[in-house]
Amino acid sequence: MGATGQTLVPRIAPPLRADTDAGRDRLCQSAPDCPRHGSTAAVTNPDQITGSLADRAADLALRGLIGSARRLPYGARVRLMGAVLARGIGPLAGYRKRAETHLALIYPDMETADRRRLARACCDNFGRTLIENYCWRDFATHLAGTLPTGPGVAALEQAAAAKRPVIFATGHFGNHEAPRQVLTGLGYDIGGLYRPMQNAFFNAHYARTMTSWGGPVFAQGRQGTMGFVRHLRGGGMGTLLFDVAANGPAIPFLGQPAHTATSIADIALRTDALVIPYYGLRQPDGLSFAVVLDAPIDTGTPLAMMQALTASLEHQIAANPAQWFWVHRRWKPRTST
Repeated sequence: MGATGQTLVPRIAPPLRADTDAGRDRLCQSAPDCPRHGSTAAVTNPDQITGSLADRAADLALRGLIGSARRLPYGARVRLMGAVLARGIGPLAGYRKRAETHLALIYPDMETADRRRLARACCDNFGRTLIENYCWRDFATHLAGTLPTGPGVAALEQAAAAKRPVIFATGHFGNHEAPRQVLTGLGYDIGGLYRPMQNAFFNAHYARTMTSWGGPVFAQGRQGTMGFVRHLRGGGMGTLLFDVAANGPAIPFLGQPAHTATSIADIALRTDALVIPYYGLRQPDGLSFAVVLDAPIDTGTPLAMMQALTASLEHQIAANPAQWFWVHRRWKPRTST
């Protein structure tokens, strides 16, 4: 676990009003697919989606699985989705094998049985995260009472008081939405950029889920980035994930070069945003979380800032390797910039 520091209670915002964007979102309790006002993630008509029969079949299977799981009590559905991904879908889809390959790259001296155990745990966490984020209202209820810890908490309070933009930087670790859920529950309005899924059928309902709560969420791309930057320049807050392969400098990640986008640093320098790494660490019970806000990243060159963010994530992975998404093709070749 990273530096947690002393538990601090963040600023509690006034109750949300129905005549504000955030207030309207909270009142949209009867419409689970209600898109967030101001978001650029369009809700697509399913009849207008094009894709392969395989994509359609995969989407129908996943929808059926999610729909069945949602009928179960919260704890049972989370455990079920973890087991299905770890022992069913993960091996069949090649996720577990890919995770083992990446674990062998980073930990060549690790025993094969230990790599298999970590790969299975990675897929289990993936399944749990998937259903937690789809059942975002139940997830928020489950997280009620969770307080963030770490040096970033005080920095966040100061930035909010000064109306300074804040970028929360994180990776696919634990559940990356847990910190946003907790901070939203404490009165912070946090948006973000998201990467649309390659399966257009699945992305249609994934986008609705992503934009149903919290601050404005923008689809990755030129238009979405412009909207995200405008949101920050107005004193807003947003989340960005940086641990996927992208065109950019090859920054050592877990001992191997990984091409990394400098978007977080670039946007932060353009908007004078404070960059705070944060993480949702799944606890041993598999259901609860510790939310950690690390110390803000020092302003510097984009490369130096991304190196610091990478080091922060590495620290979390070293303590809890099973919670990072080893299925990512994080080290595939890209173009250096």
